[in-house]
Amino acid sequence: MTHILRLDYIAHSFGKKSILSKVNFTCNTGDIIAIFGRNGSGKSTLLKSLFGTLKPNKIELNLDGKKIDHISTKDKTIAYLPQDPFLPNDVKVRNIIPMYFPDGDVQNKIFYSPLFHKIENQRTGTLSLGELRYLEFLLIINLNHPFILLDEPFSMIEPLYKDAIKEIIREYKKDKGFIITDHYYLDVMEVANKKMILKEGISNEVLDLKDLIENGYLPSAEKK
Repeated sequence: MTHILRLDYIAHSFGKKSILSKVNFTCNTGDIIAIFGRNGSGKSTLLKSLFGTLKPNKIELNLDGKKIDHISTKDKTIAYLPQDPFLPNDVKVRNIIPMYFPDGDVQNKIFYSPLFHKIENQRTGTLSLGELRYLEFLLIINLNHPFILLDEPFSMIEPLYKDAIKEIIREYKKDKGFIITDHYYLDVMEVANKKMILKEGISNEVLDLKDLIENGYLPSAEKK
């Protein structure tokens, strides 16, 4: 079943500083939307607003053609991978999976994910930052939510795990829609079919690296 998440408008300020003022997009299941922007441009604020952990000043959001008056984390529509780690340090990785997923089929799906065998017998506190990020990614993406928000999924990730994340996103997009922010812009552009940049609170479409340069996100030396 195809689901459609449409953001018509969002506005948010911190004190007198306007962060978001004119941002809109449509994300269907099957879409991978990349959101670029410099630090402080409102990327994480946007994701938290969509997820429901931050209440913006104003938001107009539709799900499958119906207006959503209040976004709740209990709705199981939107899942969110935050930048900060959220797992306990003293639990063996393979024991964490049943804590999140009692269903044996989902457990097996994670256990047989690429490179999972390299970390399954370690405790979370002994994982590298990249390994921990990959584990958190696997937990979030296997939730039964049609839309997945990923905040910096490629940050501090070793190349092998980056490739695994891209492979899994491509596999899962047949049932899910993704919204991704990351400063590792080449990794995001590789998987995204829609791209936008936040600048001065406004979203603008991005087609290629040239648009990122023209919006001041990349220096002109990046131009191909």
